[in-house]
Amino acid sequence: MYVCNCNGLRQRDVRQAIEAGATRPRDVFARHKCQAQCAKCVCDMRKMIDETCRAYAMAAE
Repeated sequence: MYVCNCNGLRQRDVRQAIEAGATRPRDVFARHKCQAQCAKCVCDMRKMIDETCRAYAMAAE
């Protein structure tokens, strides 16, 4: 499923960036050498980042 239609970023692309250390949507765009266009995807990216951070925190306990 596409997260960012403007840049053609899919969920797997965003997840790869997060696993590589992205902590903000800006980091996701930088990893894929693009930038936000309409920014509709930023909220979804933030949600994915937060969910991943929570999952890592729970796994560390």
